[in-house]
Amino acid sequence: MMRNIFKKPITIVFLVLVVCSIALAFMAYRFTAEPAHPPVQVTPTPTPTAILPFPSATPKTNILPPVENNPAKVLGIEGSRGVNFQVPWVRVPYATCGTQVNKGTYLQKLVEDYHKQKVRVLLTVCQTSNDDKKLYDTRLLGDAARSLPDAVQCGNEQMKNDPSVAFLHLEPAKFARFYDLCERTMHSFRKGIPTLLGSLDPQVARFDVQNLYGQVAYLDEVQAEMQKLHPKSNWQWRQQAVGLIDSWHNGWSNGQYNPDENNLRDQFAFWAQQFGVDINSGKLGQHLWVVEGTACFKGCGVNENDPSEIAKAHIFGLIVDVQTAMQYKVPFFYFSGRDFFDQGIIWPIGVADPQGKAKPLRQDLAPGSMTLELTCGGKKTPVRDQIQLLSQLYKGCSLPGNYVNILVS
Repeated sequence: MMRNIFKKPITIVFLVLVVCSIALAFMAYRFTAEPAHPPVQVTPTPTPTAILPFPSATPKTNILPPVENNPAKVLGIEGSRGVNFQVPWVRVPYATCGTQVNKGTYLQKLVEDYHKQKVRVLLTVCQTSNDDKKLYDTRLLGDAARSLPDAVQCGNEQMKNDPSVAFLHLEPAKFARFYDLCERTMHSFRKGIPTLLGSLDPQVARFDVQNLYGQVAYLDEVQAEMQKLHPKSNWQWRQQAVGLIDSWHNGWSNGQYNPDENNLRDQFAFWAQQFGVDINSGKLGQHLWVVEGTACFKGCGVNENDPSEIAKAHIFGLIVDVQTAMQYKVPFFYFSGRDFFDQGIIWPIGVADPQGKAKPLRQDLAPGSMTLELTCGGKKTPVRDQIQLLSQLYKGCSLPGNYVNILVS
């Protein structure tokens, strides 16, 4: 049968065409599979961008404390290296806040050392400027995040309109973008840590009502901008945590002790209403952190030329601030750790002097000239300086019933 097929002309022509097709297909395959010359590598020109890729987290060998989920336990002070404040938290500024050394491996070692002492760290990352390239530079944010803090304050007094510190102010749209980058960068290194929505510049609640509502309006604008950045998220500022600064002579007015003089409590009442929480429920601390609580000493009704009055306003301010924050279970950081020089004068608002030595309870008197016996767990604990006092108050110790008379005597 095979021989008969090949004898037919049409069949022969068909077979020739089939063979030729197979040969051509084979040659075409070799041409595409084995090119005579290597392909040219084309490197596209990168498109410049103001925002760099998020840095990747580097594994750390040190053991990190767990994320603190109980706001009532967040009690600290503005940190100062070389001083043991005997408190569970410290607030540390990143290099963008003016402390140039606090970056890179130095900052990483600083935070690691605090962790070894079982002290947690709130890191403040200030907005650099209105220069978008610097403001949105994730290399800086990544460097801050690599220190592995336990909470981060993304921005500081960003609403401020004071011409003398105009560099602090950010329009809501710019702040929203900065905060979004800050939060995402921090969470790429440590998931779940609190990332505060900057901080509210200080106000006196009963006098500055319009300013307080201005802060609410600013946050509303930030919310609108965040919803543009994340259209499907329904982002709400009332579901976030905001930093608060309070600088007032709480517990002191008209030259005498006055427990009703309490601007911190008044601000808590205002913001509890804005966040829609009962001030006595313990929930305000989920939304508000006092990142700086201090007693003012000039331009606020305290006689700045009387060291005795400054000392009394200072110590009562410390006591009333701590008692108020702990009563309402709101995170609190006392400011400052040390006294410091600024604008040509010393600011006597720390619990330690500029050299880091603990100040006496009444800073206008000699060390050891005054003692308070606090009750801690049924035991009496003598306290002779401000570092001891802050530490014992944070532990829940009770002041003696006559502490006011002792401090004003």
